Amino acid sequence: MRLGLIYSIYEKKLASEVLKKKMPNHIAIIMDGNRRYARSRGLPTKLGHYFGSKKAEEVLNWCWDLKIKNVTVYAFSTENFKRDEEEKRNIFELIRKELYRLAEDKRIHDSEVRVRVIGKKEYLPDYVLEAAERVEERTSQYNKFFLNIAIAYGGRQEIVDAVRKILKLVKDGKVDLEEISPDLVGKYLYTDGKASVDLVIRTGGEQRLSNFLPWQSARGAAYFCDVYWPEFRKIDLLRAIRSWQNMKRN
Repeated sequence: MRLGLIYSIYEKKLASEVLKKKMPNHIAIIMDGNRRYARSRGLPTKLGHYFGSKKAEEVLNWCWDLKIKNVTVYAFSTENFKRDEEEKRNIFELIRKELYRLAEDKRIHDSEVRVRVIGKKEYLPDYVLEAAERVEERTSQYNKFFLNIAIAYGGRQEIVDAVRKILKLVKDGKVDLEEISPDLVGKYLYTDGKASVDLVIRTGGEQRLSNFLPWQSARGAAYFCDVYWPEFRKIDLLRAIRSWQNMKRN
């Protein structure tokens, strides 16, 4: 029996098992390992990011097929600004193209996916901002599924920005100190109080969360996967969900 057929049978069995139980409402993904994937194959680094962007497109379709309402992907962190200029230009150009593609993607509109870019947008090049505005405007009327793309994102900075907004409201007499609560803080995060994260998936073999959605994922579970992001399979996604389901049961 060929390996591909074995994987196909196993994938169907795993999907059947997972779909019988409660599904996570919000999955967040740290798409790690693009550069190492390219190096392992003797390819230029920029091709690792290219294959990573294609994998993101595929994985998002899997999530919507599984009826996962909220997905947040970590595309570029504030720490990534330390990378060399050529790599940053390549990444931003890929992000620009992907945002414009999403703005016109038939699956996005058929599935009614609202797309938002979250992070320190003022750090981004104008051509990325224009693409972000385009996809947000084109999908602003949808509320069936939600896709957050974290670009120039840092979790601690997100919390600091939320606190600053709340303190200004207190100073202006619009909020009393006694009214400050976790729900209020959540309302002023980049995710606008949207659903807390149930499951964080990180590929690439690293077992850390890298300052990604620390507030939103405080009560969630983390799943670490050894494969590089461009090699991530639907089996890996289903295994992550099954792991979360088993943790919830226990």
